[in-house]
Amino acid sequence: MSHSDPAVLVIGEALIDAVRRAGSAPAEHVGGSPANVAFGLGSLGHDVRLATWFGPDERGARIQAACAARSVRLVEGSDGAAHTSVAQATLDAQGQASYHFDLTWAVPDLAGIDPVDHVHTGSIAATIEPGGAQVLDAVRALRGRGTVSYDPNMRPTLMGSPDEVRDRVEAIIALSDVVKASDEDIQWLYPGSHLPDVLRAWLDTGPALAVITRGGKGALYAVRSATPGLVTTVSARPVEVIDTVGAGDSFMAGLVSGLLDAGYLGSLAARERLAAAGIDDVRPSIDRALATSSATVARAGAYAPTRSEIGA
Repeated sequence: MSHSDPAVLVIGEALIDAVRRAGSAPAEHVGGSPANVAFGLGSLGHDVRLATWFGPDERGARIQAACAARSVRLVEGSDGAAHTSVAQATLDAQGQASYHFDLTWAVPDLAGIDPVDHVHTGSIAATIEPGGAQVLDAVRALRGRGTVSYDPNMRPTLMGSPDEVRDRVEAIIALSDVVKASDEDIQWLYPGSHLPDVLRAWLDTGPALAVITRGGKGALYAVRSATPGLVTTVSARPVEVIDTVGAGDSFMAGLVSGLLDAGYLGSLAARERLAAAGIDDVRPSIDRALATSSATVARAGAYAPTRSEIGA
């Protein structure tokens, strides 16, 4: 990491995932979608801070330790919650997770935080109050300094109905340079929609790059500068899947990492470069995202690979 590296600020939940697998005792891990993205970027050697919300308790201490282990610095005040949030994940025989949550969320004070060259947010943090409105305000304020990425990462058990959160999700998409969602997110948020249509609609509102992941089927992506309507498909890497926990967050970390390295994120000038980038220009970053997520699903839990592991 050098002083010229863009300073990345991740805003969002860090919590404890209590994973229940049939026939096994529950296991607790540090998780939360934005925190996993921060850990992924830290493992890839980027300069990362995490603005989150946890309690001064044993679980909170584990979050602090997880951040330290991956060179992720915590924004002061991130330990201001009454208690640390918990997500109960129950894994079925195929390793797919379903969730139950006990959580609180607010954004610690970001006044005077500097430098901020790229902001990432997503998931619960953007939609659960009071923190959701604070995230929207923070992204509006900080996008004047640098680029923005967003992963809606829908959690239907927490978010109510799609109609309740769609306006907020679309407001943050419109402020973002890069948005990544899963096909499951899209099916929930826009029932009956056609994936390429959603990509095109999102690009029309603001982002320069939009990606939809499809699990073992790879991903679709489109850039605003390309021929209108052009959507590209990429295949997933063949891999033996242990579980899918953290796979989408690992994809997001790899995508942001690749775009930072390519000079497409991390400054106002980078925003202009990404806006002009073609399908082939961003392909190496998509490939890095597929590599990081493949490394994650091949391990139990939300594993964050290093550069040497993905050949970057």
